[in-house]
Amino acid sequence: MSQAKGLGLVSGGLDSLLALLVLKKQGVHVDAVTFTTPFFGSERAKKAAEVAGVKLLEKDITEEYFEMLGSPAHGYGRLMNPCIDCHALMLKKAWEIKEQKGFDFVFTGEVLGQRPMSQRYDALRLVEKAAGLKGRVLRPLCAKLLKETEPEILGHVDRGRLLDIQGRHRKRQLALAEEFGLDYIPSAAGGCLLTDQEFSARLKDLMEKGPALTRSRALILRLGRHFRLPSGPRLVVGRNHEENERLAELREDETVLRPVNFPGPTALLSPGHNHGDLLVAAAAVAAYSKGEGHARLTVAFAGPGGAGEVDSPRVSKEFLRPFMVRFGKETEPGAGIFAACPGCGSTARMEPKEEGGRWSWLCSACGEEAFRFTEHTGRADG
Repeated sequence: MSQAKGLGLVSGGLDSLLALLVLKKQGVHVDAVTFTTPFFGSERAKKAAEVAGVKLLEKDITEEYFEMLGSPAHGYGRLMNPCIDCHALMLKKAWEIKEQKGFDFVFTGEVLGQRPMSQRYDALRLVEKAAGLKGRVLRPLCAKLLKETEPEILGHVDRGRLLDIQGRHRKRQLALAEEFGLDYIPSAAGGCLLTDQEFSARLKDLMEKGPALTRSRALILRLGRHFRLPSGPRLVVGRNHEENERLAELREDETVLRPVNFPGPTALLSPGHNHGDLLVAAAAVAAYSKGEGHARLTVAFAGPGGAGEVDSPRVSKEFLRPFMVRFGKETEPGAGIFAACPGCGSTARMEPKEEGGRWSWLCSACGEEAFRFTEHTGRADG
């Protein structure tokens, strides 16, 4: 009888590593596959495959993942994590590879009852059904608690040597790792940004309000501070030199803003902004800068609508808080721009005013000009 060949889905956590080793111990030829998107990568899977001594296949599924993420058939978890549809998509893609490369079966490192959304008994069955693979997916670590699968029935694996692990504790997995002599004990699988509160808030905002989700914009969600400005465009302000460089690299058709005569952040402003939005963006660059002592804070901008420079006033970061995208908080685009007026000292709504090509913010409390913007060249419309 020829050696059975199994293809294992690997996240890089301890469970998927152990699943590889359990089947190798049975004499099965095992390869691993890991899937990547801007929301999760392959570094942990690479380490697990190296430790297990198996070949790792990497497959980028970003395009298919974005399509699924827009309207997952089985909904989201607590955040923007579509766990059922995510797992089903990965099983489908793994099965395609299995067919192309001549593997006998597909397996995972899932443990019954470990994760509340995707690893309940009914959820495991639902994932298989959604992937069109009912009864075909082997789960070596908990197989004895589940119905017999096709790989077991066909004799590719010995069911008697599979396991019956369940629940959220890791005692049995740690004991098994010791039995295999593992020095490397990875943490429980994780690292999916869709289960992160702040990242999910940014993604939800992007998908609901635009601009369109792309690979670059998904990567930008990891970076900077994110805002929704008064008329609706998105502003991202870098937090350090590395983020500033990365924002510039990932820019698509956004307008980029950079400080000219003071140290400060790079910012990206999405298309569709108006002149007032650009001035708010310039003020944000100034607010998050280290421009103390500079009499004039000049911010350069360049984008599809033109390029130029704007002299921006220094205002408090507080004026941006209503527009910041945060978990559990709705942005307030209708709230207007509030800042401390240097004239009357009130924290008041700032009303934009244009006169002869010169823009300023008038304080609604005292009616006087609170802040002045001077545009040197170019156009500010997006």
